[in-house]
Amino acid sequence: MPSSTRLLSGVAPIIGQYELCLCDIWGVVHNGVAPYAEACAALAKMRAGGVTVVLVSNAPRPRSDIAIQLGRLGVPGDAFDAIVTSGDVARDLIAKRAGEPLYHLGPDRDLPLMAGLDAPRVGAGEGHYVVCTGLFDDERETAESYAEALADFVRRDLTLICANPDLVVDRGGRMVPCAGSIAVAYEKLGGRAIYAGKPHAPIYELAIRQGEEVRGESVEKARILAIGDAIRTDVAGAVQYGVASLMCLAGIHAEETKDLSEAELEGWFARQSHRPDFAMPQLAW
Repeated sequence: MPSSTRLLSGVAPIIGQYELCLCDIWGVVHNGVAPYAEACAALAKMRAGGVTVVLVSNAPRPRSDIAIQLGRLGVPGDAFDAIVTSGDVARDLIAKRAGEPLYHLGPDRDLPLMAGLDAPRVGAGEGHYVVCTGLFDDERETAESYAEALADFVRRDLTLICANPDLVVDRGGRMVPCAGSIAVAYEKLGGRAIYAGKPHAPIYELAIRQGEEVRGESVEKARILAIGDAIRTDVAGAVQYGVASLMCLAGIHAEETKDLSEAELEGWFARQSHRPDFAMPQLAW
């Protein structure tokens, strides 16, 4: 982990060191409502300069769904080469349990995650394991809303596959809870959770394989830059995997960091579980 964090106003001074960029989506490329134009332009410039950009998301849906969503939001196609999601990793985990009945805890919009798999969905009381993609109503509920159900899963010793390790996400300026908050609550009760996305290694391995396929060559870890807005997932994942990280401060940690001076910001980084190599307000060239 770096001993200090270099503050930047844009990526231009450092991007020449890298061949592959693993970029978070929500909080960096868009806010769930509209794209960040400067971020999209910066990614397009990276690609024009020879850097391969793989978007890496903790979204609990297959990459094809996310590509459609990005198009609807207006994220330009020249901003990225490929997409990898925790949904893709979760599908692999579900496929390994072919034929086993599962309980899906999450909204119907995440059902594409299980499409085409031998994964019979049953009620909460019949599932052999749980696939959590989120809360049924993330506008009104919290992980606490599921305390009784989670306690029952613990009693039955069910494994919970968390298809989105994020705790919260910024939806147009409002923080709403994600599947990660349920998985953490489950672990606190003594349950066993498997996390499909960041900060865990499988999603980085898959993203790097995608990037190397695009480039037609292998890429050393020293030539990989991960960009994200969350310490717990994006920065921790990069540090643990051994690649450089760039943090966008105006994302999930905006309220904590927005009024800090450079010296105060350095103190804030020092107090976090993991420290990024670089930081800037929002991704820009």
